Amino acid sequence: MNGLAARINDALPQTQCTRCGYPDCASYAQAVADGEAGINQCPPGGAEGIDRLAELTGRAPLPLDPECGTEGPRALAVIDEAWCIGCTLCLDACPTDAIVGINKRMHTVIEAHCTGCELCIPVCPVDCISLEVETPGRTGWQAWSAEQAASARRRYEVHGKHRNTDARLAEAAPKPETPQDAGARKRAIVEAALARARAASQQRPPAAKP
Repeated sequence: MNGLAARINDALPQTQCTRCGYPDCASYAQAVADGEAGINQCPPGGAEGIDRLAELTGRAPLPLDPECGTEGPRALAVIDEAWCIGCTLCLDACPTDAIVGINKRMHTVIEAHCTGCELCIPVCPVDCISLEVETPGRTGWQAWSAEQAASARRRYEVHGKHRNTDARLAEAAPKPETPQDAGARKRAIVEAALARARAASQQRPPAAKP
């Protein structure tokens, strides 16, 4: 990330919501710095966020791109614990690890860590996650603080490290044996045993004649 991209990333709310069309805030910041993305693609930042990016890039302010969404209050994900089946899909989807729970057990949201990114909503197979307005009457940067953005960014970076570690462990883990592999392994064991038996019989001295 170059200097301009880093400054743009610092000016983003770090919700990691992907509504800008990029996988995270840092990727969007780099695209803006490279001239590949507009400064008006971040709904959580709203109009004030666009003004910040305009000042950093020297571009003219623009209305928020409606294809990316609309500016609104910050939301909070809430899990209906009576319907939660503990599938853990939302744990992987949450960019800031704001959801806690274990397989086949009830999950819950840590309110202080939720960015309202909405990424947990579509992955829930039983639709037990809803959004509640957390900042009524306040939108964009009025609904988000620099401290919250910094915290979300740190948690996202840790989340990414965990995912990378999990991916490396998955790659290093032994692959499950297929029926074809099992058959080949058994044939190899039998053939090796027969070969040893033949070699042993050839080395055995002939029996003495009476």
